[in-house]
Amino acid sequence: MPDAALLITFFQIVTIVGSGLTVLKLIYTGLFRRYRIFFLYFLFRIPYMTASLAIAHMKGLPGGDGTSSYIYYYLFLYSNPVFLLAYILVVMELYRLVLERYKGLYTLGRWAMYGAIVISGTISILTQLPKLGPTLSEPSKKVMYEVAAERGIDLALVIFILLIVWFLSKYPVPLSRNVVVHTVIYSIFFLSDALVLLWRRVLGYHVGNTSNVVFAAIASACSLAWALLLTAHGEEVRAQLPQIRPEAEERILHQLDALNATLLKVSRK
Repeated sequence: MPDAALLITFFQIVTIVGSGLTVLKLIYTGLFRRYRIFFLYFLFRIPYMTASLAIAHMKGLPGGDGTSSYIYYYLFLYSNPVFLLAYILVVMELYRLVLERYKGLYTLGRWAMYGAIVISGTISILTQLPKLGPTLSEPSKKVMYEVAAERGIDLALVIFILLIVWFLSKYPVPLSRNVVVHTVIYSIFFLSDALVLLWRRVLGYHVGNTSNVVFAAIASACSLAWALLLTAHGEEVRAQLPQIRPEAEERILHQLDALNATLLKVSRK
């Protein structure tokens, strides 16, 4: 089997190329106007991944070589909060696209998600405090705080993404093919990221190389899938999941409309 570091480097290069192609595709088709947060996320992701990949292979940097250097440490420390914010905003944008016709449901879910993120992130940080002994260096403490916050936020977002997938499988809401494709790909991408974090947490960081290879492979596949499957025509083609009988579909959609109208009235009071 090839060296894990070589595999990770290969998949990171594929991810950068796939991300670049996705950005070009979004610009060329004009879809960047509809998927604005997603587009901005990729604009930040490409230079970050390029810089981190380059630094990881540099020698003689202050503090050590590659990932042991101060430069790599500060790149992670200050970019990770940006990625966490981007994950939240991308999920919210995805949620908004799925519930475009149901503003009441969207408003309720948005505030529920914000509350879940704050509570989950706070609990995760508090549970980390007993492990921060006085002998632990300040840089290590900062990283552990960020990792704890990321774990809590990831948990809240995982639950929210699963709710979106459940909603799509339960209710026959008409959506563009692009929204369905984007939802499926992003669900795979983000859930794999969260599962890798859990994998390391449960089994220990000695599985780090294996988990990094797995996530890098999935991330590269998702980047290429976005570049290939998001199309201008995909905004016009309607995809409806699940496929159910017309009479049942009409009844379910009527129930959703009624619930949405009720929530809109409550939110305006």
